[in-house]
Amino acid sequence: MAEEIFNVKKDKNPSEWFTEIIKTAELADMRYGVKGFLVFQPWSVESMEKMYYHLEKNLKKRGHKKYWFPTLIPEKNFKLEGKHVEGFTPEVFWVESAGNEKLEERLALRPTSETAFYSMFSTWIRSYKDLPFRTYQRANVFRYDTKMTRPFLRSREFHWIETHCAFATKKAAYENVLDDMRSTKDVVFEVYGVPTLVFQRPQWDKFPGADNTYGADAITPSGKVIQQPSTHMLGQNFSKPFNVTFTDENEKEQHAYLTCYGPCVSRIFASVVLTHGDDKGLRFPFEIAPLQIVIVPILADKEPKVLVEAEKLKEKLEEEGFSVEIDDSDKRPGEKFYYWEMKGVPIRVELGPRDLAKKKVLLYRRDTEKKKEIAIKDIIKEVQKNGEELSKNLKKEANDNFKGIIKDCKSIAEVKKVVGKGIARANFCTCEMEGEACAEKIEKETGGEVRGIRIDTEEKAKGNCIVCGKKATQVIYIAKSY
Repeated sequence: MAEEIFNVKKDKNPSEWFTEIIKTAELADMRYGVKGFLVFQPWSVESMEKMYYHLEKNLKKRGHKKYWFPTLIPEKNFKLEGKHVEGFTPEVFWVESAGNEKLEERLALRPTSETAFYSMFSTWIRSYKDLPFRTYQRANVFRYDTKMTRPFLRSREFHWIETHCAFATKKAAYENVLDDMRSTKDVVFEVYGVPTLVFQRPQWDKFPGADNTYGADAITPSGKVIQQPSTHMLGQNFSKPFNVTFTDENEKEQHAYLTCYGPCVSRIFASVVLTHGDDKGLRFPFEIAPLQIVIVPILADKEPKVLVEAEKLKEKLEEEGFSVEIDDSDKRPGEKFYYWEMKGVPIRVELGPRDLAKKKVLLYRRDTEKKKEIAIKDIIKEVQKNGEELSKNLKKEANDNFKGIIKDCKSIAEVKKVVGKGIARANFCTCEMEGEACAEKIEKETGGEVRGIRIDTEEKAKGNCIVCGKKATQVIYIAKSY
């Protein structure tokens, strides 16, 4: 019966598994008719709404205020920062007419919102007393990505949060960058259960217009990485052209230091699916499951009291804030079980006439695939306890899978054997021009990408660069990405 619901083995073909679970679990529909755009279906939307909640809760705790900005950006604003426009222009969707009239100025569908926020920062920020100034918005952005699109992982419209912040000093801005990366760990790993590594990206791979880019990568069981939130140290590169200034304590005008941070929730959702899913289908941490509990009445057609008790349980659980559904369909119990297991519901509660007579129910956990009998009067306590345990267990499993996936390599040949199955760690030169040339050779010969140097742990290089043979001063990580 299980194979009738979902029959793709994840460990044998993770890519096919991911494609099929999107269809089978109805996470998204790709038949909208515009390449790179998809319809997000309720099962993914409900989970992502919960993911947004935890990210926004973290940002608000750090002092970020929420804004809603227009989707369109005037071309003149977009062109103010040279490196930024040079980096993004090939990916911009342009609006050139409205109705039958050609617009006097083209408008960009936002690929990101630096040029929108900072045009307003110049109006809002006046004094050092206004700083730090922390903002964010929840938005969708548009990029004409010419590479092969993939649902959730790479599309032309994606859903994210972007923060934009201003500070009086470079030091304060950098501290905010580190806080952004700590937020990634606090939410993406601690809540979503997705292990990450945090890097400073190479100079040739930084955000257009940034001094430096810092980003996290999620590690999937297949050994490939998925880019997670990035944060960018913009320095004064945007504050100067957009005139984001403030009067300091000595009554002198200074340019602010700016940072931005972009957790892409739709891509992080893909990481959750790939990290926790198994051969039966989806698995979700309890906090972000689209549906936390499904109640399956047994023989309710023969014993009406069973359905009545199921409704009481549902109401009781919902009063405590849990998301609950009763499956009173005419499917056989086994079909219901396999269906909800495929959908990744963390907890299933089974209730039949015999259970009712004993004032007990059977509680099934999706992670352990085990059932246990519990008293109906203890349902709230048991659901809370088992939900917490399930999340901890999924996180531990994910972390255990992560161990051993990083391999030390002393040559390009060794790197080639690792990438695609794991992450290669190697010594590297640091001269920007030589480093870029060495990185190009690594990418060409191994198919992997230089992800950067770790900032969440201290590492010292020993020996020589694995490509050019010059003295190494960095330890880099190389991996294939989805």
